[in-house]
Amino acid sequence: MNGDGIKIKGIRQGLIVTLGSAAENWEDDLRALSERLGENPAFFRGGRVALDVGARELDRDQIERVRSILARNQVELWGVIGSSGATEAAAHALGLATDVPIPEPAPPAEVVEVESEQQPVEEAPLREGLVVRRTLRAGQRLRYPGHVVVIGDVNPGAEIVAGGNIVVWGRVRGVVHAGALGDAEAVVCALDLSPTQLRIAGHIARAPEEKGRSPIPEMASVQEGRIVAEPCQESRPGLLRSLLGQG
Repeated sequence: MNGDGIKIKGIRQGLIVTLGSAAENWEDDLRALSERLGENPAFFRGGRVALDVGARELDRDQIERVRSILARNQVELWGVIGSSGATEAAAHALGLATDVPIPEPAPPAEVVEVESEQQPVEEAPLREGLVVRRTLRAGQRLRYPGHVVVIGDVNPGAEIVAGGNIVVWGRVRGVVHAGALGDAEAVVCALDLSPTQLRIAGHIARAPEEKGRSPIPEMASVQEGRIVAEPCQESRPGLLRSLLGQG
């Protein structure tokens, strides 16, 4: 994911935010970071970030500036990645981690972990998406900059925040936010779509209270400025691939 020179990746411990490495662009990078955080506050709020600065040489004051920008947006800076010894020493002095694994593209069969407030959630990378093979329970929060597929339920008190589409092969009763990085064309699909709150980009909706309703597969999308949920008419095997941008 790349915009204004900033790249975002999801790892088990949180997010890696990559800035450019040219020293003369430092102020521009800080402005771009601040703007990105402000444009998509829901995606970053409450998150943990490791900053990848490449070969750039940073001192304590420069790292503190980044930490302050993140803190104003309720984001924790927990690590700094860089090849400069001076940057590493400054990060250590501020109590920040420097031994942060940078994820490589993984085969679909590999199992990794995603941030969870209660316990790890197992998932497998699927190109630009993640597959979670379990139910998300109250207190668990899944945050990923790409697409998210859950094979299980999203219980009340659980939350998914995704930069792309969200597909749940089960019942959604928690909070789901697709297109959290500003993509109003993202969709949310579920076998039973009854969320506490549903968001797509900056649009918000809640499921109506319908007693005795029969669950049916639905897809929620933004139409004419509001979120609309419609029955899923698509039954072909390629639906999931098309939602994940693989069709």
